[in-house]
Amino acid sequence: MRMWRVDPQLMCRQHLLGEHVELHIMVGTLRAGKRMDGYYTKGLVDVRLILGRHGQLVREMEARGMAHRSSLPPFPDVRAGAVDAAASAVELARRCPACRSLGAAEAGAAAPEAAVRGMPAGLARRG
Repeated sequence: MRMWRVDPQLMCRQHLLGEHVELHIMVGTLRAGKRMDGYYTKGLVDVRLILGRHGQLVREMEARGMAHRSSLPPFPDVRAGAVDAAASAVELARRCPACRSLGAAEAGAAAPEAAVRGMPAGLARRG
């Protein structure tokens, strides 16, 4: 389970849909009261961003003509975790040639600049 925090336009179909499913799994885990400490300490999840990230992914899914029928149920307001958007973009580009070809690696380079301006990681060069 992980949140990539890469601009969804720079993600291949597999990673876009995969992160969407994993957000639903995270919410289910939180609702069940299960601990996610390992995900927090490894920088894979930021619970505070789940709802907004879900919205970003859904917008991109719909822009690509995909149907979305799975809203997130309410979940506990846990303030835990942090994801390094720049490191995630680099890792995603390293793992996935399709994401790399869409520009995920460049998003990693732009992420610190975007964070300073308060924009989600990966959006600075599109703004």
